[in-house]
Amino acid sequence: MSGKQEALGMIETWGIPALIAASDAAAKAADVHVVTLEKADAGIVTIYLTGDVASVRAAVDAGQEAARQVGKLLSSHVIARPDAQVRDRIYPNA
Repeated sequence: MSGKQEALGMIETWGIPALIAASDAAAKAADVHVVTLEKADAGIVTIYLTGDVASVRAAVDAGQEAARQVGKLLSSHVIARPDAQVRDRIYPNA
């Protein structure tokens, strides 16, 4: 990641179809990068987004709505300026 501070957005769903819908809506809603997908147990999946704070917030909002329409939204959150340790854990090759 360049020296630029970027926000981190997370959308967690139950099941892949809801997550794909959320990811698509989020990517289309604002200038964000879909960084990675993380699978947990029992069908819980999370997508991570980065970009400026306003774009990430808009993308997460759009992604939440899409996830609700297709399946089950579990959680979402935006961190305006994640600590370097968090960034390195989510996207270590940046």
